[in-house]
Amino acid sequence: MPRLSGSPPPLPLRLVIQSGLRGALLLARGRADGLLLMEATPDGAARSFWSAVVCLPGFLALRLLAWSSGDAPATGPLLGLVAELIGYVCAWAGFALASLPLAEASGRRAEWPRFIAAWNWGNAVQYLVLLALTVPAGLGLPPLLAHGLGLAGIGYALWLEWFITRTALNITGGAAAGFVVLDLMLGMVIGGLVGRLTQLQSIASG
Repeated sequence: MPRLSGSPPPLPLRLVIQSGLRGALLLARGRADGLLLMEATPDGAARSFWSAVVCLPGFLALRLLAWSSGDAPATGPLLGLVAELIGYVCAWAGFALASLPLAEASGRRAEWPRFIAAWNWGNAVQYLVLLALTVPAGLGLPPLLAHGLGLAGIGYALWLEWFITRTALNITGGAAAGFVVLDLMLGMVIGGLVGRLTQLQSIASG
C-alpha cells in the first residue's frame, strides 16, 4: 500500500527495537516517561510485536531449563517444542485481542495502541528478569533460595505489567489489575491447551 502524502515514513526495524527496549527499561524502573518511546499508532502497535521475536530465545531457554529439571514432555523435546511454540504465539496474539474490548469498556480505546506497544516491549524485560533469577536456580542453589528467587521474579513481572497498564491506559490501579488478571487467566487457558496438545501427540505417537 503506498504511503499517504504527508504521513511520516515507518521507522527502520533497528530503531523500532531500540526505542521499544529503551522505553521498556525505563518503565521497568518505574519511570512513566518510558511511554514516550513507545509508538502510539495502530501501525506502531503492530510493529511492537517484533518483541515476540526478541523474546523467543528467552522463552526457549526457560522451557529448556524447566525440562532439564525433570519437567520434560512425554512426547519428547521436538513435539513438545512445537506445542509450546503454538502456545507462545497464541499468548501474544490472544492478549492483544482480549484486551481491546476491555480497553474500550474502560473508555481508553485511543490509548490502546501505545498500551499494547508498551506491554509487548515490557515482556522483554520480564523474560530477562526471569532468566536472571532462574538460571542460578538451575545451577544448584538450595531449593528454598531457588523458590524464593522464582517468586521474586514472578512478583516483579506482575508489578511491571500492572504499572505499564495503569500508566499507559491512565486508569486506576484496580482497573489495571483487571488487565493483569485477564493475562493470567489467558495464560492458564493456553497452558492447559498446550498440555492437552502434548497428551494428544503422545497418544497419537503411541
